[in-house]
Amino acid sequence: MILIKLARRFCVLNENQYSKVSAAFLDKIAEQCEELECFEDVELSDGVVTLKCKEEKTYIINKQSPNKQIWLSSPISGPKRYDFVNNGWVNATDGHKLIDLLSKELSSIYKQEIKLQD
Repeated sequence: MILIKLARRFCVLNENQYSKVSAAFLDKIAEQCEELECFEDVELSDGVVTLKCKEEKTYIINKQSPNKQIWLSSPISGPKRYDFVNNGWVNATDGHKLIDLLSKELSSIYKQEIKLQD
């Protein structure tokens, strides 16, 4: 945890950088999830990705511009906050990457390996 806190200090994004990096990440997540064809609906609108699983579970991934974070609302693990560290969105509490948690949870829901890329 100390390493992540230190890394956050050295990986500060300005507003323009945050906007570009977060938008690119959300675009990529939405695109990958649309290709999977296991969702009832995938929507990207105004910095918010909504993933509606066929199993009546909904994920929300959205920008939090004031904090320069991305937040995840998961029907399995609950709400999480992520900072941009070492070119990935990382949870400061336990150091996991958003993309890894989402891949793991979707794999569990669909009972097949789903490996999203960030």
